[in-house]
Amino acid sequence: MRSSHSLDAIGVTFDDEHAVANAGLILPATLAQHLGLRSLFDDHVDLGDAAGHANVGAKAMTLIHSALADGDSIDDADALRAGSSSAVLGHAVSAPSTLGTFLRSFTWGHARQLDKVSGLLLARAFAAGAGPGDGPITVDMDSSICETYGLQKQGGKKFTYNHVRGYHPLFAVIAGTGDVVHCRQRGGNAYSGRGAGGFLTETFNRLRAAGASGAITLRADSGFYSAAVAAACRKAGVRFSITVKLNKALHKVIAQIPDDAWAPIPYFLDGADVAETTYRPFGKKAPLVRLIVRRVKPTPGSQLALLVDYAFHAFVTDRDGETIALEADHRAHAVVENTIRDLKYGVGLNHMPSGRFGANAAWLALGVMAHNLARWTSRLGLGVTLIATDTLRRRYLAMPGRLTHSARKPTLHLPERWPWAGRFETALANLRSVVVLVT
Repeated sequence: MRSSHSLDAIGVTFDDEHAVANAGLILPATLAQHLGLRSLFDDHVDLGDAAGHANVGAKAMTLIHSALADGDSIDDADALRAGSSSAVLGHAVSAPSTLGTFLRSFTWGHARQLDKVSGLLLARAFAAGAGPGDGPITVDMDSSICETYGLQKQGGKKFTYNHVRGYHPLFAVIAGTGDVVHCRQRGGNAYSGRGAGGFLTETFNRLRAAGASGAITLRADSGFYSAAVAAACRKAGVRFSITVKLNKALHKVIAQIPDDAWAPIPYFLDGADVAETTYRPFGKKAPLVRLIVRRVKPTPGSQLALLVDYAFHAFVTDRDGETIALEADHRAHAVVENTIRDLKYGVGLNHMPSGRFGANAAWLALGVMAHNLARWTSRLGLGVTLIATDTLRRRYLAMPGRLTHSARKPTLHLPERWPWAGRFETALANLRSVVVLVT
């Protein structure tokens, strides 16, 4: 027998023109407005005579806000057109069909214009207080596979190194904050280090132009173990810490380390030691650097234990400091995977929507800007250095709301007894106080 409180008794109608979906988007939208992001698109992205060339700023902002609202396809942007949702975004919301035409208007050269926008946006955010100032920073470089399906996507038709089809973009991430300083779309068949030297040069130049004046350190895995990467670091005055590709020559070097040079790593459970020696990577004329090696005993009874006494992990570095401390810091490079996961599942970069390479390069660049806006919203607004995008969305961005007007003043009504209401109000006040002097 049905009770009077049965859900079947609740009527449903879509008729509220004042309702706002994802009303909390007013936080990143406010920050984007104070940073002048829409104007940056209008001033620096010129699509020529392409069909989607008009109103670049509004279209780009629609895609960014859709990503922050958990949209991982072009069609998902339609949710921002519901009720009065566009009123909290500060721009007109474009239809999905218009956005598709806009993205398909991008060539690779046009996508590079978005790099200009991203660099200027980074400088403005740093000037507003989101940057490191003269403090030291560590940049983690990595690549990732964005898997695709079918054979219709330019650059995604061939198999990647892990035998799936997809794209293979590069990322440069500031450790500890999750800010993505730079990204670059690449075809799936690109090896990890392709173009890494030039990419790093652009990354370091972007950081310096944005006002990061302190020491910079690069951390990278063995996919970026190359003379070009080391040269880019040296030219920019950046220290590096790069995992080596173990080969016979390196195993011989490691074998020559004296037994008494190995020191136990205290925070490993059992059987891990570290030692160092000198090594000349990338040719006989290259400078000598420190080769720091960690050895770990294989699990007893494992197949590896039948073959070797130790598994070795090594990296080269030109940094100063104690061996154990540098080994621990290099191993912390793994935190970059948290940012890459956040990019894929927080702002929709696990999905590349178009068959055109230029469109997918633009989708990547806009997704990274959405990610950074989330990082800066939490840092400048909430005072939280690092928070996952889905957590930010669940607590602050995805609230329903209702927009009313009284005496010509709009008011956004949000749910009563919302657990994070106080912090939301504080964040909005902080973001509204952001001032950036635009030159």
